Amino acid sequence: MQYGKRILVAPLNWGLGHATRCIPLIQALENHGFIPIIGSDGVALELLKKEFPHLEYVALPSYKIKYAKKGKHFKLKMIWDSPKMIKAIRREKKELKKMIAHLELDGIISDNRLGIYSKKIPSVFITHQLNVLTGNTTWMSSKMHQRIIKKFVACWVPDVAGKPNLTGKLGHLKKSKGLHIKYLGPLSRLNKEELPKIYDLMVLISGPEPQRSMFEEKVMVQLQKFKGKALVVRGVIEEEQRQETLQTESAEITVFNFMQTQQLQLAFNQSNQVLSRSGYTTVMDLAKLGKKAFFIPTPGQYEQEYLAERLQKQGLVPYATQEGFTLSELKRIADYKGLDGFPMHEDYSALFSVFSAFSKVKENSEPTSLTLST
Repeated sequence: MQYGKRILVAPLNWGLGHATRCIPLIQALENHGFIPIIGSDGVALELLKKEFPHLEYVALPSYKIKYAKKGKHFKLKMIWDSPKMIKAIRREKKELKKMIAHLELDGIISDNRLGIYSKKIPSVFITHQLNVLTGNTTWMSSKMHQRIIKKFVACWVPDVAGKPNLTGKLGHLKKSKGLHIKYLGPLSRLNKEELPKIYDLMVLISGPEPQRSMFEEKVMVQLQKFKGKALVVRGVIEEEQRQETLQTESAEITVFNFMQTQQLQLAFNQSNQVLSRSGYTTVMDLAKLGKKAFFIPTPGQYEQEYLAERLQKQGLVPYATQEGFTLSELKRIADYKGLDGFPMHEDYSALFSVFSAFSKVKENSEPTSLTLST
């Protein structure tokens, strides 16, 4: 047990996936005597504040990530927004220098936040994308990403090292010299329970705007023809949780703006099938729960398209494009095996040993203007 060591856990605010997969790590840190400090922005920060109201948190600069309305413009939009992202990364580097002294940090866990790294304290990077798919520029984006990863003392990949695995070429390299890779097994905040099924279909809506809203609109139109009980979780983090029930001639549709972990776990286990994006955190959740699902990847997002295509090819989960999806496609779920049988990480003592050898040397420093909340 490492009582009192203070670890900054900083997930990227790109939808909710990076934040939710940090939840089991934050819980494990507390269970092993560490003190997690949460750092993020936007909905990712708001979600973690709801999950861990007793912890300290700090707002980090926003990368201001927003998807293109049309999938074919995805890469162009990312390039267009890259100056804003670079500016945010530089800002978080400056803020981190203040945080290390002000928060008395002993370590860092950065989930894809490129500026949250320090030579002064052990800094770990979490990613499932050792290769970053960007079409014909994949070689360049992957090299750039790997170059950043090499600065960290360890790179934790939430997947298994061998085959079968969930990430394929995203999380596995032929040559990984200097990257200090540790495979965790899939990370999920959820647990499988054998419960009576209440919902015929659970719909999980997620991701940055405007694609989140476009996905929701598409699904809600299609659900008007659904037969049975459906549950929709909109993935909109607000001050208060809201619920409404919609009735059609053949369906009862229960809609929540968001759910926290325990309620979401219950909903998953009470649902026969799941319709969602093919974001990697959702893939890991489904793998742990052993659920059958149907994927609609975010248009133009190479990673989600690759995962959906790969899992369909393996006979595990079918998918359709957002434009081409109709409710009748869900019949295909019966012909696929679903996700199951991937070992989850349990040896957190060995994992957190990266922070154990570090002894903090306090330096004299002037008071900072950093604002903290608890």
